[in-house]
Amino acid sequence: MNREKTATEANDIMLVRSSHGRGRARVTHAVVVIFLEFFAWGLLTTPMLTVLHETFPQHTFLMNGLVHGVKGFLSFLSAPLIGALSDIWGRKSFLLMTVFFTCAPIPFMRISPWWYFALISVSGIFAVTFSVIFAYVADITEEHERSTAYGLVSATFAASLVTSPAIGAYLSSQYGDSLVVLVATVIAVTDIAFVFFVVPESLPDKMRLTSWGFPISWEQADPFASLRRVGKDTTVLLICVTVFLSYLPEAGQYSSFFLYLKQVIEFSPAAIAAFIAMVGILSIVAQTLFLSVLMRTIGNKNTVLLGLGFQLFQLAWYGFGSEPWMMWAAGTVAAMSSITFPAVSALVSHSASPDQQGVAQGMITGIRGLCNGLGPALYGFIFFLFNVELNDIQPVPGRTSQNTEKSLIPGPPFLFGACAVLFALLVAIFIPEHHRLADVKTCSARKSSSTSSSSSAAHAQNSSPLATPTSDAEDIEPLLQDSSM
Repeated sequence: MNREKTATEANDIMLVRSSHGRGRARVTHAVVVIFLEFFAWGLLTTPMLTVLHETFPQHTFLMNGLVHGVKGFLSFLSAPLIGALSDIWGRKSFLLMTVFFTCAPIPFMRISPWWYFALISVSGIFAVTFSVIFAYVADITEEHERSTAYGLVSATFAASLVTSPAIGAYLSSQYGDSLVVLVATVIAVTDIAFVFFVVPESLPDKMRLTSWGFPISWEQADPFASLRRVGKDTTVLLICVTVFLSYLPEAGQYSSFFLYLKQVIEFSPAAIAAFIAMVGILSIVAQTLFLSVLMRTIGNKNTVLLGLGFQLFQLAWYGFGSEPWMMWAAGTVAAMSSITFPAVSALVSHSASPDQQGVAQGMITGIRGLCNGLGPALYGFIFFLFNVELNDIQPVPGRTSQNTEKSLIPGPPFLFGACAVLFALLVAIFIPEHHRLADVKTCSARKSSSTSSSSSAAHAQNSSPLATPTSDAEDIEPLLQDSSM
């Protein structure tokens, strides 16, 4: 009886999704938003290196880590609250907010570099676009389609970096950095306008209305509360530890790798742009073609393990590699490792109930935000500790740094990252393949007790498929259960 009722109510929700224009919400909207945002930032790759060195001529690498560290830590603090609020008030308003504040620092690169870096740090409060985007995609896709959709969104991020650094480097050399900043600003404004005028709301009205009776509590918005309770459930603990250990080196690598290629390996700006394009193209292939095939053949968990294996291999190669051809070869492996994050996101999404997609993705984004704070600073400190200094932005042609010429390990932080990913791989082995992370029974009980009998009956019909999972409903997850209250 309960299963028949659940199926009927699930059909009602699907009807809501296809009526009142809600069916117009498509994965394409999420793809365009991600592409425009990161294309604008990709244009600034070359100007960013110049402004960073001019603003912080001493210990450039460490200051870069500090700026991105503050941004990442603020993202960690805000991600749970923004994810939970989007579950209640809808995705579009928060998508608009995250895109606006993420792109706000761009014009200040030429207006005032100090304000530019200050705004980058502060923008971390709202720099959780991926969290809202993945929740948006979860609203409009079936469970069996979700991993492919996540792969498409992640591949779009790579696609935005295929040509934008090369275009930015060309415009900078021909017309100066000011034009690059202007073009990036125009693209960012276009992205904001696209979200405001074109992107429809993805969360059905029924799902939002059933949540209006619940105020946002400090318990729900406190990211440290989630971390304190993460050990109460084995599955949540394993997923969070895997994400932390795998993304910590990735965040440090992303913030510093272009500087490393330019100064230590002595890549030219054109070579850096070509390297980014190659890795981007291969990442698109990996996250669209290979990801969907792997998910169907070997399953979600094994896809995560395979991605971690590729990441371990490429980080070790970066750590020991000292020649340009080694960087190119390791870049091909790095592209294959890009399947890890969409596979983990799909694993979490498949385990979360429909009205908790924002909270679930907010949890993962929060962990990644914490890594975005720790990773760059950690990489900068290890480079500094091993006397790999990146003060001079212009390498001397034909001369190899004395520190790296005779060093057995030219990239010590990358070797440290390989060790972290090895531990992540060992932890991920114990993640269950199928496990329901959370339900909202307690939520529904409180809602029913706080409304009138007629209102309660109507709300029960609307929220039952969300509040009553099927066979594994008894597996209540402490982390997401508490964070969705």
